[in-house]
Amino acid sequence: MAKASITKKFTLSAASAAVLGVMSLGAQAQVNDTDIDFGGYVKLDLLVSDYADGPAPASASIGRQIYIPSITPVGGEGDDLTTDFQARQSRFFLTSKTELDNGETLTGHIEMDFLLTPDGDQRISNSYNPRLRHAFLKYGNWTFGQTWSNFLDLNILAESVDFIGITDGIIFNRQAQIRYTSGGFSASIENPETTVTETRANGATAPGGRIVSSDGFVPDVTFKYTGTAENIIWQASALLRQLAYDVPQSGDDETTFGYGVSFGAKYTFGMDDIRASITTGSGLGRYLGLNTWNGAYIDGNGELEAIDSTGISFAYRHFWTEKLRSNVVYSRGWADNDEELLALAGDMTEYTQRLAFNVMYSPASNLTFGAEISQANRETEANVDGDLNRLQLMAMYKF
Repeated sequence: MAKASITKKFTLSAASAAVLGVMSLGAQAQVNDTDIDFGGYVKLDLLVSDYADGPAPASASIGRQIYIPSITPVGGEGDDLTTDFQARQSRFFLTSKTELDNGETLTGHIEMDFLLTPDGDQRISNSYNPRLRHAFLKYGNWTFGQTWSNFLDLNILAESVDFIGITDGIIFNRQAQIRYTSGGFSASIENPETTVTETRANGATAPGGRIVSSDGFVPDVTFKYTGTAENIIWQASALLRQLAYDVPQSGDDETTFGYGVSFGAKYTFGMDDIRASITTGSGLGRYLGLNTWNGAYIDGNGELEAIDSTGISFAYRHFWTEKLRSNVVYSRGWADNDEELLALAGDMTEYTQRLAFNVMYSPASNLTFGAEISQANRETEANVDGDLNRLQLMAMYKF
């Protein structure tokens, strides 16, 4: 359940502004033309997980909160079942729309939840820090701030009990950006960040680890077009990026070019729908499968070499009744780990995939109960694999 759609709206009047202590004429003039939407949801998750080929992560691990493809254990002894209750996915947001004196509308949006934060535990109070999801403003055709990457296709996100559901093979990324939108076309420059696989070429004692270089200078550039045709909404997008890393031994800045293309579509027939996507590229790195694969590695000459990767997703939603529906969800991502990378870094993840089936029941439009069973699999280039089997239940109230 990646986003909420139910909001409540109120308009600040001069009288309400006075009650709030906003007394200046300037402030009253502004709030008279400002609509404020607030909303979100409260969600309880119950997760029962079977790590079939390795130990369960610690209770504070992000893999115990949502499905993370890259951390499915492989090649070990299976662990006992684990059970987790959490309300950390609950979220809230605030959106304001102000009619300016030049006739334009200024929109501001901020949204937070409590997932994936480092503080808090399950011992006593289950206290967790809020996490920033979105914070942006819109003026005319322009968007400034943090929100979904323009490379991402929101229409193909499946309805799932897990936080994302089709994680392995899709682009899922939020970051700061400047975006221009005109009709179905949009383009953006977005925050650059390079993840690099450590190898023996840069003196790594434990090759295969991840370096987050933070050396990017050139923004990531994206282009997207969204179109419709009868019962189909489709999207094509492209990503251009420079991968950068400051080699510590020489102090030289190593760079290489990365790119990606993605196509997705949603087809609706009656109440049912099918959603599918394919994404491929070189140097996609953190954009695909929650950074299961890095964008580049350090080759034998100490230079950056981009890593090729591909992902696919499929979801079918069927309504049994107006209130009862099911989703079948499948996603797979894989990388082309070439022989040099394997020689320099050792065994690497070849692919991950997840198959899930859920049942959703909504007795009211803003209340949903769900149950989902899933099996996720990760396999390395050495044919060492592991499964994660999970049952997840949820109750969610949107407000």
